[in-house]
Amino acid sequence: MIAKLALISLLLTTLLSSSEDMSKWLRPSEVPQPSDNKLTPERIELGKLLYFDVRLSASDKISCATCHHPKRGWTDLLPEAKAVGYDGRVGPRNSPTILNAAYQKHQFWDGRVRTLEQQAVGPMEADVEMNMPLEVLVPKLNAIKGYVKLFEKAYPGEGLTKETLAKAVASFERTIVSTESPFDRYAKGDKKAMTKVQIEGFELFKGQAKCAQCHDGFNFTDGSFHNIGLKAGELKGKELGRYNVRNRAAWYGVMKTPTLRDITKSYPYFHDGSVETLEEATRICSEGGRYKEGVKNKSDQIKDRGLSKAQMQKIVEFMKALSGPDIKIDIPTKFPQ
Repeated sequence: MIAKLALISLLLTTLLSSSEDMSKWLRPSEVPQPSDNKLTPERIELGKLLYFDVRLSASDKISCATCHHPKRGWTDLLPEAKAVGYDGRVGPRNSPTILNAAYQKHQFWDGRVRTLEQQAVGPMEADVEMNMPLEVLVPKLNAIKGYVKLFEKAYPGEGLTKETLAKAVASFERTIVSTESPFDRYAKGDKKAMTKVQIEGFELFKGQAKCAQCHDGFNFTDGSFHNIGLKAGELKGKELGRYNVRNRAAWYGVMKTPTLRDITKSYPYFHDGSVETLEEATRICSEGGRYKEGVKNKSDQIKDRGLSKAQMQKIVEFMKALSGPDIKIDIPTKFPQ
């Protein structure tokens, strides 16, 4: 009888999934790009060189890829809880992935800028990251004849300026988009692309667990901000999250919802890098946050959903199906002189 009920449950799940419009879960074919910085091969290649060039830092040892590396889901090459930058200085937050950042309306954990152009130069100037003021960096790059020529090809007549520097790096970052995962094949109609457990996990994700309230759409993020109850009591400094951007009560302690794409590659998890495993991250969110009381402005979406350990594990197995092959990229070993 139990086996028969389980079979009926699976059949119902399959029927529901097959009739559902899955288009919202698939990445759009077009990558958003501003009218004044349309993607071209020259701009993308220039941006890639800049992204991996350690000369963009004050120490000549740190590049954008130091904290956002292709071999680590576009996060830290070493799984550090907090970003480590100039002179070994530790940043206040976990390095977010840049995967699918082109589709996001806000950049950084606190969403303090909207465009990839604004994001691109932020880490360069941050004293705990690359520690390179643009007033110093732009003349430094202009002294490299190879870069001057490449900027002229990419941005004819505009010169090598802080604006074109930002545009070039942003152009490369816009090409960092998720590859086809087992879930994508499933969403396109291949019902064998995910396992029975993963399919059941997807139904829980959308249903009882209500994960999709925050992790919705192809990028598995609502693009909004939430306080998920990782810390109780008064918050200070960067822990205040979006509240530092503007002192609004609703923004106290909130951080941007991260994408779940390639989630198996981008641990540790959360803005503070305090969680090593998907299992633990899922448990915290499913049970209403790390702290149930004493959390100021905790999101209404973060509630105990009454899931069993077996149900949480099914959700974890589903999220594993969101990881696709690594993006094929030739990491530069030679740079303009």
